[in-house]
Amino acid sequence: MTGDAVAVFFEDLAGRGYDPLLRGVSGTVRFDLLSGKTTERWLIAIRKGNLAVSRRNVAADTIVRMSRTLFEAVASGETNLLPEMLRGEVVLEGDYGLMILVRRTFRRRLAVRQPETAAGHARRRR
Repeated sequence: MTGDAVAVFFEDLAGRGYDPLLRGVSGTVRFDLLSGKTTERWLIAIRKGNLAVSRRNVAADTIVRMSRTLFEAVASGETNLLPEMLRGEVVLEGDYGLMILVRRTFRRRLAVRQPETAAGHARRRR
């Protein structure tokens, strides 16, 4: 990604407006991204798949706390959120089920960005 990977990720998410993968989901998830003594907060509000992103510091159904550097790696596809949770690099508070559903936003965004590569015989013919 070019520029600020975090801002680009959340701007892309906000630009979707509606995500059919989250059509049955409603709730709020706040990401607290730590960088030294600074905490950057991003709030995702989901209402039956409709997404709204803000920088508000309010209570949320789920709070995800991690380093800003780790979030950049997750957002760019360098690492996956679930293994980082298991390693203790990500702290979750609140509704764990909601976080598992929100992980879809990472996968969907990365799936859109992946270039198509030819498989099998088509690749050899190039």
